Amino acid sequence: MKTLVSVCLLCVLVAPPALAQVGGASAPPKAMAAPMADSITAGTKAAFDIVKGYLTASAAAASDAVYAFKPTPDVRSFGQIIGHAANANYMICSAAAAEKSPATGDVEKTMTTKADLVKALGESFAYCDTVYARMTDKTGAETVKFMLGGDMAKLSILAFNTAHDFEHYGNLVTYMRLNKMVPPSSQGRGGMAP
Repeated sequence: MKTLVSVCLLCVLVAPPALAQVGGASAPPKAMAAPMADSITAGTKAAFDIVKGYLTASAAAASDAVYAFKPTPDVRSFGQIIGHAANANYMICSAAAAEKSPATGDVEKTMTTKADLVKALGESFAYCDTVYARMTDKTGAETVKFMLGGDMAKLSILAFNTAHDFEHYGNLVTYMRLNKMVPPSSQGRGGMAP
């Protein structure tokens, strides 16, 4: 019993200085570090930034001919998907911000050129970025009315927007593969031949 008490006392006396030496005299060990402020918002924004990059790169890489491409007559063209994503970014991000959408028209139905659609998509992403810039974990937990029926947390609405963008990026991946293009998410990993 005396040995057990001595070992416990030794642990109490030696552990704090030893832990301080691991992370430096003033830094707590990583396991004990304080959580990052607004980490839920930051994580949600990081996922959004991934799909934003994929959609932006896809829009830039496609030719005018690919913008008009439809695998079948009853689905959206590549360009219409870009326009739909821009429309949805405005609609969903403005819902999360609990404000009127700054969109001035229906991008999918009124724009057909690559230059116009790339610009509109970029502007819609820039708007969503401003919504994220004003969001915190606290304000992101506030609920607002959303189209899915009922109240929804603001950050959940932004996560829904990311899921929606990924859904349509998946469409574009198929369109790109059918046009012998390597999608952005496959580049840098050996290119994954079309």
